[in-house]
Amino acid sequence: MNKEISPDSNHAMLTLGITSKLSGIPSHSIRQYIEKGLLIPFKLDSKRHLFSMNDVNRLKHIHYLIKEKGLNFAGIRALFSMIPCWEVMKCSSKDRLKCEGYISNSAPCWEASSKGLICKNETCRECVVYGCLNHTADLKSALKELA
Repeated sequence: MNKEISPDSNHAMLTLGITSKLSGIPSHSIRQYIEKGLLIPFKLDSKRHLFSMNDVNRLKHIHYLIKEKGLNFAGIRALFSMIPCWEVMKCSSKDRLKCEGYISNSAPCWEASSKGLICKNETCRECVVYGCLNHTADLKSALKELA
């Protein structure tokens, strides 16, 4: 069976160097984005990172926010932390009270150490909340698509 990988794919197959070339963003900047929690790469057992085309799109979006909108890492984290993941994931009121994604406004939900039942066993990299900014230049449009 021949499975074709689309340009929108979340299939991690790109090295850091290739991802850097495709996104036009230097490797050291990509490493910073990972360190600051703005990007979740796929990690191999060897600790190497692999990236998907969705990651390339996300990198371009982060770069746009920095270069065109003048945001720094803290501003981007604050922006990402405003995504109402509890609404998107339809979390109960009880779950919300246990979830850092709901309680905290300093970090995006994919960095929460304590999560509600719905997200507890989810891979954040695959989550619609994490992926909502991969294809659009503004948060409002992304949230409208999720609604």
